[in-house]
Amino acid sequence: MAGKKILMLVGEFSEEYEIFVFEQAMHAVGHTVHVVCPDKKAGDILKTSLHDFEGHQTYTEKLGHDYILNKTFAEVNPAEYDAVYAAGGRGPEYIRIDKRVQALVRHFHETGKPIFTICHGAQILMAVDGVLRGREVAALQYCEPEVTLAGGTYIDVAPSGAHVDGNLVSAKGWPGLAAFMRECLKVLGTEIRHGEILMRDERKAA
Repeated sequence: MAGKKILMLVGEFSEEYEIFVFEQAMHAVGHTVHVVCPDKKAGDILKTSLHDFEGHQTYTEKLGHDYILNKTFAEVNPAEYDAVYAAGGRGPEYIRIDKRVQALVRHFHETGKPIFTICHGAQILMAVDGVLRGREVAALQYCEPEVTLAGGTYIDVAPSGAHVDGNLVSAKGWPGLAAFMRECLKVLGTEIRHGEILMRDERKAA
């Protein structure tokens, strides 16, 4: 099976794990991920954030690693992509009001292509009328009122879990990345097989 092309939507201070880990894992299995931010070009630096859970009433936020974008936002043609991924963190709260971002999300919704969202990424989807209506979606728990107002059903998955509703894969936050990516790969039709590993001398003998 040929690798798929995934469009990742991010903004300044999107969650670093949800960018780096997702991108590298997808590249490792042969997919292509283009990471874009409104009004930025390939080669531009994106500042990221790291949200952590340290026993306070809400999460803490720290400066993450710089990410070098690999695609120019103005050059994106959504028809060329097989899926879209809305990373979480602080970025979604402001890029969701960008009409160009909304148009990209609308394309994937109307064409029935896979949509992936984690943590605050649901804020991007709820900004486009109809995307979450009648759908089950996981997100950081603080997004629950907005998910409901957008016509969706909030699913309170475990921090390490993920939820699938047809072509929509969602999770609560970066602790769930392993489960989230596993379900994303299934929706993309990616099959990973674990075969017996032969030592070098055994291969020669065979």
